[in-house]
Amino acid sequence: MTTETQNLEQIPGVGPNTAEKLVQAGYLNFEIIATATPAELYESVEIGEATARKVINWCRQTSGLSTESEGGDADEAMKQRNLEIEDIPGVGPTTADKLRESGFLTIESIATATSANLAEAAEIGESTAKKMIKWCREQADIGGFRTGTEVFEQRLKVKKLTTLVPDLDELLGGGFESQAITELYGEFGSGKSQIVHQMVVNVQLPEELGGLGGSAIYVDTENTFRPERIEQMVRGLEIEDANVEDFLANIHVARAQTSDHQMLLIENAHELAQELKAKGKPLKLVIVDSLTGLFRSEYAGRGTLAERQQKLNRHMHDIFKLCDEYNAIGLVTNQVMSNPAVFFGDPTKPIGGNIVGHTATFRIYLRKSKGGKRIMRLVDSPNLPEGEATFMVEEGGIRSC
Repeated sequence: MTTETQNLEQIPGVGPNTAEKLVQAGYLNFEIIATATPAELYESVEIGEATARKVINWCRQTSGLSTESEGGDADEAMKQRNLEIEDIPGVGPTTADKLRESGFLTIESIATATSANLAEAAEIGESTAKKMIKWCREQADIGGFRTGTEVFEQRLKVKKLTTLVPDLDELLGGGFESQAITELYGEFGSGKSQIVHQMVVNVQLPEELGGLGGSAIYVDTENTFRPERIEQMVRGLEIEDANVEDFLANIHVARAQTSDHQMLLIENAHELAQELKAKGKPLKLVIVDSLTGLFRSEYAGRGTLAERQQKLNRHMHDIFKLCDEYNAIGLVTNQVMSNPAVFFGDPTKPIGGNIVGHTATFRIYLRKSKGGKRIMRLVDSPNLPEGEATFMVEEGGIRSC
């Protein structure tokens, strides 16, 4: 790579001030800029991420990194660079704005959408929407068959968020898993909200301390989020120079008033996730506490059961798509009911039926025990054995017994 300085003002949209900032940051020529990421330019040159993408794309084309001279065809070159919604054939600025306002911020989000939802959001015909989805799936490599080797390589990107309680982490195979939804269900006082409070703290820790160095989204449906509890848990970490305000600033809380509002918050979370990614504190944890509370109160009686389950199914898939797209952890709490047909054993049963049971990747049952202990039981997992572990809830957070 050449280190010769070029006239950066040739780049569309780059003036003298921006060009000077680029040179000061070490971006001396088109080739160096072409290998940068939008986040790097965003931080060092103080320009918007969308502008940074356009600058990088122009430099890649100019320096020959996205042309046939690199050894690939035009389609492969398109896949190698960061695609914008405007790159979709037939999509202009107006349609792109409508898509972004509806929460479709990336090529991947369009690739995983339904044609009906996309047609409604962009005010286009369903046949046009199908073509857009097909094109996005081809560019994002979504929707086709993959070999087991490719799936294994994708699994290597999965992250684990530790609880910092050795017995619980061992039960969970290292911690809560990204690109998956973990359901916590149990009676009141069993520790569900305590665990999710602990996780919004732990997720902000660097990876060497068991965290993921990211931000959290907390959808609160039962008014359970308490910043005072976060303060206690941060102090409980006993980390020197730990700033409570910094931890609170990276937790983005929304109070859901209705089930439709709850669903809308998750649908609109993509925009916030993009902002967090640009700021260098990416979304790594999505919490809904609780998942079924509002649905349970609004859809009472057997006559509304089908509609409730359909909406709940769609809501959980939206959560999963959000987690999958940003390699984040989905953590949802669930209420329980007592099954009167059970005469022997534990009659406790989670709300939501098979819809929640099938969609959640991991199911965890929490219950109280003697002496203030709590028991975590792994009920369902695609790759881990069933088992139990105990923990305590103390002022400084969740701890080993």
